[in-house]
Parts: sequence; C-alpha cells; structure tokens
Amino acid sequence: MRDKGANPDRFVAALAARQHGVVSAEQLRTSGIDKDGIARRVTAGRLHRVHRGIYAVGYPHLRFEGRCMAAAFACGERAYVSHRSAATLWRILPDVSGPIQITIGTGNGRKPQVGIEIHRSRSLQGHDIAKRAAIPVTAPARTLRDLRRSMAPSLYLRAVRRALDLQLIEESGLRSEGELTRSELERRFICRRNRIPAPTVNAQVGGYEVDFLWVDHALIVETDGFRYHAGRVAFEADRARDAELQALGYRVVRFTFRQVETQPKLVVQRLREMMRS
Repeated sequence: MRDKGANPDRFVAALAARQHGVVSAEQLRTSGIDKDGIARRVTAGRLHRVHRGIYAVGYPHLRFEGRCMAAAFACGERAYVSHRSAATLWRILPDVSGPIQITIGTGNGRKPQVGIEIHRSRSLQGHDIAKRAAIPVTAPARTLRDLRRSMAPSLYLRAVRRALDLQLIEESGLRSEGELTRSELERRFICRRNRIPAPTVNAQVGGYEVDFLWVDHALIVETDGFRYHAGRVAFEADRARDAELQALGYRVVRFTFRQVETQPKLVVQRLREMMRS
C-alpha cells in the first residue's frame, strides 16, 4: 500500500497530473489531508476551489479538459460530459464559451452549480458512455443524438461530417438511426464509390471554410441546400465568397443537394472534367 501520509502533497500532485489538474475533496482526504489541511492549502494558494468539493492543484486557471473533469467530479458518480462540451472533447466541434454541459441519471439529486449545465436522462446505457483522456463523456453517437435535439441543423450536420472524418461513427449506424439525410450521405460518399480522389472536408481556404477541397487540382466544391442558401442576400454572399476564392487561384463549382441526390452521374462527370482540365 502506498504511504500517502509521508508526502501527501506529492501524491496529490501526481494524481492531479492524471486528472487534468483537478482533485476532489474526497481524494484529498484519502491522501491524508484533512479539512483543516485543505483550508490551509487554499489560503496558501496551493489549492483553488473550482466547484463545491473540487479543487485545482497549483494553478487556478484550468484548460478546457480540466474544466470538464472538474464538472464531472462535481456532479458525482454516473455524470458524463455531454452535448456541445462532449462534441468539443471529441474534436467534432470547436470550443465555445459557457458552462460545461453534463448529463446525469434522473435519480441523481445533484443541484446545478455555477459553470455547469445539467441535463437529466433516463436512457443512458453502457454503449452511450465512454472516456476521452480519462474524462467520463457521452460516446460520439450519443453526443450527436443530443446535439441533433439542441442545435441548428447546419451546425449539427457539420458535427456529423467531422465525426465521420475522424472515424468516430459509422455511416451504417447513421442510416439505421435516421441521423443523417440521404443527400448528406450522398455528398460525402459519391467520391468513394466512383474512384474520385478523396477531398479534404471542411477545409480552411482564405479565411473561409469550404465543403470540399482538392488541393492538387486547386478545386473547391460547395454543396448548397435551398434552406441555407435561398434569398438575394445569401446568393450575393455566396458569389462574393466565390470571387475571393477564385482570386486566390481556386476554381469553385457548386452543386445543390438535389443534384447530388438525383443526378450523381452528372456530378461525377463534372468533377472528372474539372480535374482533367
């Protein structure tokens, strides 16, 4: 058995290093530091209270992963980082400011704390949960289901495409669960089925995020849905964007979702012509 009492601070520092800089009061007590010892270390600036019973060790400012770990600890057992926070942990959406989102079971009586947004669920099962860098988190497929109910369709579809790119989910599972429209699947896999080189998806070019980029061909393909590209303002914005990309030396071609879904041979033919020219 480890002799934590001989040097509890060293033990706590090693523990915090494995937990993104945070420890719980229970872990401190287990290491041999009692309530008064915790208070002395807080006063000395060696511990910094993050949530009730949760402390940052050494430094008060935690990185995103540390904030997630602290929030999960603060909500007790069977508490999992979820929704947009989980999407950030899985790298399928960028970080945003705001509270860490946590999902807990309906029987968990934990009350909200500052910096934590609690969701309650009766349906969390074993396949819905995972760990990411030692942080308890909802699994990618469950995270996407939560996002689908809580954010704009365009942002949700962006998260799905990124999860597919990172191989965190399988397209077959999306089909069976209705997570993704057929047109969205077609726009991603049309190249694979027709032996067209795979593009970079959601690439950054000249300050814009483009749907598909073939760097070797200086070719950009944008796929437009009527819902998000209708109207004069959107039309003019798309054309101004295309003009700037063309000024950077890229050819830009646009297909509608309907074209990709109902005229895939025409889309493939056009892509091949552009790559040969």
